[in-house]
Amino acid sequence: MINEILWIVFLAATAVQLIYILFIFSRLAFFKIKNTEKSNLVNPEGVTVIVAAHNEKENLKKLIPILCSQDYPNYDVMVINDRSFDGTRVLLEKMMAQYPQLRTVTVKYTPDHVTSKKYALTLGIKVAKNDVLLLTDADCIPQTDQWIKLMTAPVREEGKTFALGYAPYEKDRGLLNQWIQFETIWTALLYFSFALWKAPFMGVGRNLCYRRGFFMEKKAFKDLWQIDCGDDDLFINKYANGKNTAVVITPDSITLSKPKSTWKNYFTQKKRHFHAGKYYRGKDKQKIGLYTFSHLLFWITGISLLIFLGLAEKWEHFAVILGIITVRSLMLTWVFTSARKKLQGIGKVYWPIFSDVIYLGYFWIIGTLGYRSKTVRWK
Repeated sequence: MINEILWIVFLAATAVQLIYILFIFSRLAFFKIKNTEKSNLVNPEGVTVIVAAHNEKENLKKLIPILCSQDYPNYDVMVINDRSFDGTRVLLEKMMAQYPQLRTVTVKYTPDHVTSKKYALTLGIKVAKNDVLLLTDADCIPQTDQWIKLMTAPVREEGKTFALGYAPYEKDRGLLNQWIQFETIWTALLYFSFALWKAPFMGVGRNLCYRRGFFMEKKAFKDLWQIDCGDDDLFINKYANGKNTAVVITPDSITLSKPKSTWKNYFTQKKRHFHAGKYYRGKDKQKIGLYTFSHLLFWITGISLLIFLGLAEKWEHFAVILGIITVRSLMLTWVFTSARKKLQGIGKVYWPIFSDVIYLGYFWIIGTLGYRSKTVRWK
């Protein structure tokens, strides 16, 4: 009886997994990168790059020259100095004399009823010069001088409200960095695939474009002020849909960020990310939850059947289960590899099957802690 139940659950979970892999995640794998040479730069609409910075003096030294050397004829850079005490103000004053595109606004305090980053972003966006906003973080570096042109094209030229970009982390040695690389690509695979399925549910503030007019029309982060995170993914989750949202997928449009260097800092960051997920729309939680729950059942029942069948020496049935697991894993590896090539221009991946199993514990443990957490802050 137990064997029969395990078989039924395993086959049902496998069916759900294959549907997601073949009909949703494969959308990114098959995505055709657009020819950006046709982008219209004759009298282009103005763009304001928004960066909220709290004690980011050293990162701003590197970032501002790169932002101010973009190959785009009509833009400015707004750095929001959020309560910094590390010399950021003096640095910005010096750099504004050197770079005419650079502007700044200073946040001296944060009201008790709001979260600091949302408040800082709101003040900066209110005084932004242009309607097209391109957001990134102080520790993120655009990888080409085409970043502004590529990331804003859907909003400027196609009438979209949101453009979602990719923001990976720098590669380094060690197990932590290898895991960060996998988890970052996996997250991107999820939100890009759903957006290509006309069901966007999140984006990352490290590489995100939207219109100031829309932001002000919706009264900034209304109904989100009390949540200690989600200035990017919750804002997208609340207002993005299949008609007003586009994705920008090309290695020339990415921003590269500094990864966490300790497991403690990494888990703190991810708890904050998972915490935001509890506020997603119900339909989005259902779509993501169906995949993650079927993923859990697939491996639990699959491994259980392998053990039971092996002990009973039913090697024909054992081979069937092992074959199904292998086929599903190879399909996921193909999708994952293709997605990484589209996003980063790199195709070879050696560890997705192993990481896919480890992701079970990561998601259910860290995700649960983040979901239940009440103490997540920006800085």
